[in-house]
Amino acid sequence: MYCQYYGLKERPFNVTSDPAFFFLSRKHKEALSHLLYGVSQRKGIIVLTGEIGTGKTTLCRFFLNQLVKNVKTAFILNPHFSETQLLEAIVKDFGITTKNNTRLGLVWDLNKFLLNESETGNNVILIIDEAQNLKPGQLEQVRLLSNLETEKEKLLQVVLAGQPELNRRLNLYDLRQLRQRIMVRYHISPLEKDEIRDYVYHRLNVAGATGDIEFTEGAIEVIANFSSGTPRLINMICDRALLAGFVAETKKIDLAIINKCIEELDSYFVRAHQ
Repeated sequence: MYCQYYGLKERPFNVTSDPAFFFLSRKHKEALSHLLYGVSQRKGIIVLTGEIGTGKTTLCRFFLNQLVKNVKTAFILNPHFSETQLLEAIVKDFGITTKNNTRLGLVWDLNKFLLNESETGNNVILIIDEAQNLKPGQLEQVRLLSNLETEKEKLLQVVLAGQPELNRRLNLYDLRQLRQRIMVRYHISPLEKDEIRDYVYHRLNVAGATGDIEFTEGAIEVIANFSSGTPRLINMICDRALLAGFVAETKKIDLAIINKCIEELDSYFVRAHQ
């Protein structure tokens, strides 16, 4: 709606997990390093956690784009499946053709695929997003998959990404065997206050801004306080601010515009929780 007015090729503050807009904050850089290390060293199971809206899915998509050609991947989103359906989804996402949809048959075909990939020098990664939704039985199944190995190395690297509730789930007594196999952990924190201005202008630049859109220092300060550094909340308020600027026919997003947008968002959150 407002892209033509600002000369943008796309909306810069969409809340979709577009890796093209990935911002390498200090914490996200550390998280990416943990993922790359865990996978390259074939550590088996990696756990990545973060609060809602901190960019876990975007980071995972960006991470996948950084991988070399000899890495095969499967990416499972919102795993609301039965244990067998989860296996089916994993096998399908790896592109494995199978005629046996029993749990034993699926694991057999997956193991055969992993052995073939290992023999050709490929690494295989499974990423499960929103992993806090996995039930204990499904997590135990993930542990069993992580046990697939040769004498030298793990055949499957597993990344479990989810909200902090994932850690509470993993601390269950029945999952102690899985917990012992987690070799890399990282928790993504929100952006630090001094990163928020760079984050806003990074997304504007990726969207094609030519430098005539200005967020005043006062506006950035209020955005930082409102969002507490959570990227999704920053996106929500900045998207509304650009729309308000378009309506007011100004490319200078000041404190008055931001305060009005925050009032609207506060009203929206109140209604959403009534």
